[in-house]
Amino acid sequence: MHNWPLYDISARTSRIELRHPTEADLDALADQAVEGVHAPGFMPFFSQWTDGDPQTVARRVLQRHWNAMASWTPDDWTLYLVVVHDGQVVGSQSLGARDFGATREVLLTSWLGLRHQGLGLGGHARAAALELAFAGLGAEQAFSVVRRGNENSQAVCRKFGFVPDGTQINGVRGERAVSDRYRLSAERWLEHREIRTELHGVTPALPLFGVGDGPAPATAAPRPVLAAALSGVRYAEEADQDSD
Repeated sequence: MHNWPLYDISARTSRIELRHPTEADLDALADQAVEGVHAPGFMPFFSQWTDGDPQTVARRVLQRHWNAMASWTPDDWTLYLVVVHDGQVVGSQSLGARDFGATREVLLTSWLGLRHQGLGLGGHARAAALELAFAGLGAEQAFSVVRRGNENSQAVCRKFGFVPDGTQINGVRGERAVSDRYRLSAERWLEHREIRTELHGVTPALPLFGVGDGPAPATAAPRPVLAAALSGVRYAEEADQDSD
């Protein structure tokens, strides 16, 4: 689809593929969400989108992806990709940014279907997303927000070299929820880059990300970033937290 080159973006490791979802992929992703994403007693997501009857949960998945595409601008975007393993959609991985051309920083969110967790797929999905962010788009910083108690996602952040970047407090299910913020620079990513990832279809889509002249080298010295624009308040309320 030459008028929407995001459809051609993919990132592949030896175990998974991240790709822009087709309609069939979105249906499969919604089905995964309905099957379960986390234990009922613990809500890892600020938006609490997994609470509700199956039809409501499935509809939220579809609407989130459609809304991201409909509201996309080069200055304010969220790229939702599906995680595919052995031909099956098993979860979601996203990158989001505001004013990326200036800030060069992205927010990462993710989730996997409950029965696909604990198999190492979340690590491969995170590696592919980081390759896309740093090597594909020329990001200089990536960050993630993980609720305390979500030990699997906390471990994934540490494994990939993310460093603590403060805490965040939200109301979740009417209770106080404390989350840890993690940040990863391009330089630290290069030090922890172990999973080989192949990128496809990124260059034609760069203008949609606010990158008119192509990605900056991953080894470039970091420029000052507008961290306040991605403080976590806006994006955390709308985006998925990690659930790997």
